[in-house]
Amino acid sequence: MKMKKHNIFVIGSTGREHALGWKLRQSKKVGKIYFAPGNAGTEEIGESSGIDVMDFQSLIKFAKKNDIYLTAAGPDDPLAGGIVDKFEKAGLRIFGPTKDAAKIEASKVFAKEIMGKTGIPTAKYKKFSDGKLAKKYLKMQDFPIVIKASGLALGKGVVIVKNLKEAEKVIDEIMVKKIFGSAGEEIVIEEFLEGKEISIHAFCDGKTVSLFPVGQDHKPIYEGNKGPNTGGMGTLAPVPKYGKSFLDEVKKRVVMPAIEGMKKRGIIFKGCLYPGLMMTKRGLRVLEFNCRFGDPEMESYMRLLDTDIFDILEACVDGELEKINIKWKKVTACCIVLASKGYPGSYKKGEVIYGLDKYKSDKDIVVFHFGTKRVKGKVVTNGGRVIGVTAIGKNLDETLERAYKVIGEKGIYFEGMQFRRDIGRVN
Repeated sequence: MKMKKHNIFVIGSTGREHALGWKLRQSKKVGKIYFAPGNAGTEEIGESSGIDVMDFQSLIKFAKKNDIYLTAAGPDDPLAGGIVDKFEKAGLRIFGPTKDAAKIEASKVFAKEIMGKTGIPTAKYKKFSDGKLAKKYLKMQDFPIVIKASGLALGKGVVIVKNLKEAEKVIDEIMVKKIFGSAGEEIVIEEFLEGKEISIHAFCDGKTVSLFPVGQDHKPIYEGNKGPNTGGMGTLAPVPKYGKSFLDEVKKRVVMPAIEGMKKRGIIFKGCLYPGLMMTKRGLRVLEFNCRFGDPEMESYMRLLDTDIFDILEACVDGELEKINIKWKKVTACCIVLASKGYPGSYKKGEVIYGLDKYKSDKDIVVFHFGTKRVKGKVVTNGGRVIGVTAIGKNLDETLERAYKVIGEKGIYFEGMQFRRDIGRVN
């Protein structure tokens, strides 16, 4: 009997969605893959709809018209906006948390309240919706200190300040000038934590969770973890020295308490729960929670996953995750992000990207697209983060060597390209 193939709809247009689509393409159970809106990379594995991620009505109409069996929502904005609720109301299956569950990322204040109620270890903090009161509070604090816009800010809403003058300027930018829009109407000021920052991801079906290997992102734009934060400049997984016993501890102290804490409020979390941790001298501390796959973590993780991603997504939606034995390859993966000149500030678009075809048959290298589009047959830059070069190897050294070897004028290159050369080499 011939196996039925299912059409899949992936919402989003960055490397995360490209990586998810790339992995879905390997499933024998998947038929056509559609992306909204998609990019030059996703067009090679599926069809781009061109629909904006926040145009829920058009997305639902498209899903019904194209016999979509399952939709996967990637970015935080549509999740926070209630895309899952809208799809489910329309009778459509979708992977991701509801609007209420997505608040664990969309509101840092909500996340802190969950952590406080459940005893999840985190930094000391205070919330403010009044800039004057926030400034008054800062005069009594030690520096450095961390100021966070409570809402979604494309991964850039967290600022570490070294002194009072700098802190007051940041508060004015967030709360008065509104550089992050409505995301900065409320802020969180919290103690500065030092240590190694790592990423935890967990598939969730509302009652069962399954943790990924430990990953590590590199947020600042410059080497040595200097400069302003970005959406992420590179990742590796698994991180050495963090094995099963550590993951068991994180599951017990962080992931399950968060799931149960939301459940007590009548909120069932399905999808991917992604806490960012800081490993301090006093033990682990949760920096923040995200309600979706990390980007660029997902690019490394999809190189490691050894189980059909379709089965996992379906099981999470159906509440049957306990039936899936998720396996990961025993290799190391990395992702090196190539960004436009000027990012995370203003940047130019339309630079031709060279060398992409050179590595299509290389089993160790896979290139995922963040911000690209096709113009007159050529792939050009169309975003701040442009390309994610991923590699796998038997260990970290081999993996990084393979990835960096293909970056540059003789390999993958575009004018003004910037990237970090120390991914996987710094805390």
